[in-house]
Amino acid sequence: MFDSSPELRVGPAERSAPEPDRPAPKPRRKKKKKGARGGGGGGKRRSLIGRMTYWALVAGLWVVIGGVGAVAYVGAHLPPIQSLEIPKRPPSIQINDDAGKALARRGDQAGEIITLKELPPYVPKAFVAIEDRRFYEHYGVDPLGIGRALVANILHRGVAQGGSTLTQQLAKNLFLTQERTITRKLQEVMLAIWLERKFSKTQILELYLNRVYFGSGAYGIEQAALHYFGKSAKQLNVGEAAMLAGLVKSPTRLAPNRNYEAAAQRARMVLAAMTDLGFITASNEKIAISKPPRVVAQSGNGAVNYVADWVTDVLNDVMGHVEEDVVVQTSIDSALQGSAERSLTEELAAKGDKGNVSQGALVAMTPDGAVRAMVGGRNYGESQFNRAVAAKRQPGSAFKAFVYLTAIEHGLTPNTVREDKPITVKGWSPENYTHEYFGPVTLTKALAMSLNTVSVRLTMEFTPMAVIRTAHRLGISSKLEPNASIALGTSEVSILEMVGAFAPFANGGYAVQPHVIERVTASNGKILYNRNDMQLGRIIEARYVAMMNQMMQETLTIGTAHKAALPGWPAAGKTGTSQDFRDAWFIGFTGHLVTGVWLGNDDNTPTKKVTGGGLPVDIWSRFMRDAHQGVPVIGLPGPPDTGLMSGLFGNSRAPAQAQPQADNPLPPAGVGQTAARSTDGNGGGLDGWLINNLFGRGN
Repeated sequence: MFDSSPELRVGPAERSAPEPDRPAPKPRRKKKKKGARGGGGGGKRRSLIGRMTYWALVAGLWVVIGGVGAVAYVGAHLPPIQSLEIPKRPPSIQINDDAGKALARRGDQAGEIITLKELPPYVPKAFVAIEDRRFYEHYGVDPLGIGRALVANILHRGVAQGGSTLTQQLAKNLFLTQERTITRKLQEVMLAIWLERKFSKTQILELYLNRVYFGSGAYGIEQAALHYFGKSAKQLNVGEAAMLAGLVKSPTRLAPNRNYEAAAQRARMVLAAMTDLGFITASNEKIAISKPPRVVAQSGNGAVNYVADWVTDVLNDVMGHVEEDVVVQTSIDSALQGSAERSLTEELAAKGDKGNVSQGALVAMTPDGAVRAMVGGRNYGESQFNRAVAAKRQPGSAFKAFVYLTAIEHGLTPNTVREDKPITVKGWSPENYTHEYFGPVTLTKALAMSLNTVSVRLTMEFTPMAVIRTAHRLGISSKLEPNASIALGTSEVSILEMVGAFAPFANGGYAVQPHVIERVTASNGKILYNRNDMQLGRIIEARYVAMMNQMMQETLTIGTAHKAALPGWPAAGKTGTSQDFRDAWFIGFTGHLVTGVWLGNDDNTPTKKVTGGGLPVDIWSRFMRDAHQGVPVIGLPGPPDTGLMSGLFGNSRAPAQAQPQADNPLPPAGVGQTAARSTDGNGGGLDGWLINNLFGRGN
């Protein structure tokens, strides 16, 4: 067997001959591989760049995919582009008083359409200068503007600038909501591009100027010019144009009738931008600054706007959707409307702070239900919420009118006697305002003095449901809770309901439907609606109306409204104050007018012991004195012989020690609903006998 090791194959000579002395050979350097230390750094960098490029391409691909997906999603939630059309201009609603005098205008587009040719050239240029200086260069979306806004927002850590073009703003105004979401913004971009494809720059700018909101209810440049400067947009000077262009950024904050200094400062920015772009000369700018615009006296913030808003709502009920310009004639008396606003606002200004009362409302209507004046709050400019129509508040003792009418209709009379003494119903013990009790009292005295215990006794005697049926029959439409506390007005109602429900006492017992629209005509004069004066029928027998009016007249003489002053006019009514003095009411009437006043705070905080017989009566008296000037005296519905009635009812004056009670802020709801009927009889003696035999017993 052969050995294959190398030593066995070496020859003899090689083994025996010694190798001569010589320097040892230098070791060979191995070639360094690419990427090794030292000279291979460039290769490593090239590898890193390659990986970065790869992942950048991957990320870019995902961005593209995401973008396509987002566009597809947004596009899927838009109507088909080919079916999009510019919405028709909303109709204009001209609202007039009972004499045909203009009160207000409503509708998103109250001003006429203005073309660019009709405007001075600097007017549209003012908007381009401040809102979209590259308007004529972009195609609906301005990447440079978006980038500039993005940088500003990052630096300010919030929304400091907007990158929307005029076309984007138009798209939003025409088709979209005002919500601030990414989806809405993408929709805005897509619609802006569509608008640029479909319309010329001139058409887009015209649409924008005629649709943009200018604050204070003014839509479109024509209405804004008329509203703020009392002139057509065709007559605007440079300064006025700059002020209007400046306020579209923040119409509420920059409206010149509310914040003139801020509006003027913004207008100077517009003028500087116009000068910078060469739209006006430097001398034009100086002249405009030296002669600032004059804002005309505003009627747009007056209380008549509460009426106008209500008319707009009611119009949908009487006519359905309005598709053409219309003129609405109302039952509002302009003089009475002005008097109502002054009476409420000036009395509140003088006495409201002392009583911690921040808000109020007033409604006045004729006995047949025609609303003659309405004030829905202290200042329409600060709050457009109509407290006369939309607010529901506890009426307190004003609701007792329905309790006593229920008792009268069940056979009692104004001279019927009931005990004023402590009462407890299922653990609830209502008290009189002064914690005093007067023992046996007539219903007339009990109502005039607003004695709580008597009202609760009557409610439990005839059941809360009977009282509720009476209130609903007279016109209260709000939900009423069938418990004992209904006697003291703990269920919430509106002042419009209350005034309408008191109207039958003023008209002899007939149902009314409170109304404000008398006639609606088209712009060509064609009558579209005419109110039907058909009677709704009797809902209270005349004898019961006479009894209730006799009792409620005493409220203004010896009772809680004894401060009411209406010289020469028979008047009646009822005060009301809710739990913890949160609401103060007075509903009073003559044969000419029914008027209700409510005072309180929107957040339902208590007043400083303001009762219905205090400030509400002051406001009512002031307004009613104005409303009855020069009007022939009309008596309240009653029996033909008032002298006989006085004798029949007897002397209903309270005893000397029984002072008028303020209406008690009262009780927790949910107390007992039923109780046994009282065994107290009607007023004794000849008076009671005559009442029962002449008038008979009720059902």
